Amino acid sequence: MSGWRGYWIPFRGIVMRECLRFLQQRERFLAALVRPLMWLFVFAAGFRAALGVSIIPPYETYISYETYIVPGLMAMVQLFNGMQSSLSLIVDRELGSMRILLLAPAPRWFLLFSKLLAGAVVSVLQVYLFLLIAWLADIRLPGLGYVAVLPALMLAGVMLGSLGMLLSSAIRQLENFAGIMNFVIFPLFFLSSALYPIWKIGEASPLLEQICRLNPFTYVVEFIRFSLYLKLDGLSVAVVCGSLVLFLVLAVWRFQRQ
Repeated sequence: MSGWRGYWIPFRGIVMRECLRFLQQRERFLAALVRPLMWLFVFAAGFRAALGVSIIPPYETYISYETYIVPGLMAMVQLFNGMQSSLSLIVDRELGSMRILLLAPAPRWFLLFSKLLAGAVVSVLQVYLFLLIAWLADIRLPGLGYVAVLPALMLAGVMLGSLGMLLSSAIRQLENFAGIMNFVIFPLFFLSSALYPIWKIGEASPLLEQICRLNPFTYVVEFIRFSLYLKLDGLSVAVVCGSLVLFLVLAVWRFQRQ
C-alpha cells in the first residue's frame, strides 16, 4: 500500500477510534466542563466585586469579569482534554494497542499528529458546548468571533495535545500520570492571564508577572481572546506555533527512541 492511501487509511482509523472513544465516554465530555463552569458561575460571582477589568486590548470598553475569563476557561477545557488524551496514550501503550498503531505503513510523526488532530477536534466540540452554556447564561461575545476563533482553537488544541504527548512519552506507569498532570496543569493555568490580567498580577508581584509572560499557556489564552474579538496578536500566534513545533518534535523524537 503506497501513495495517499498509505496515509488516508491510518488517519481515518485514528480519527474514527478517537470519535468512538469520545461517544462511549460521555462522562469524560461532561467532566471537562465542570471546572470551567464552576469558575464561571461560582468563583466569578465572588471575584466580580473585587476585580475590575480596565480597558485593555482587545477590548474597547469595560467588560465584566465573567466576560474576561471566558477565553481562559476555553483554553482550560483544551488543556485538560490534551492531558486526558495523553492518558489514553499511556493506556494504549500498556495494553499493546500503541504498538499496533505504530506499525501502520505511514511515518510515525504522521500517526502521532493524526492522533493530536483528532484530540483537538474533540476539545473544540467541548469548547463550543461551554460557549453555548455561557451564551444561555447571557454572557455574549461578538457573533463573528464564534467562527473566527476556530483556527485558534485548533492550533491551541494541537499545541496542548503535543505537550501532553511529550509528557506521556516520559511516563512509564499510569499511576504516576495523575501527579504529573497536577504538577503541570495547575501552574500553567494559574500562572497565566486566564483569570487575571497580567498587569494586575504585576501590581502584586513583578516576579510572578515575568513568570506569566514566560508561560506558553498565557499566549494560548491571548490567541483565543484576540480571535474572539476579530483581532490578531502576532506574538501569541508566534509563541503558540513555535511551542507546537517544539513539543511535537520532542514528542516524536522520544517515541522514535522507544
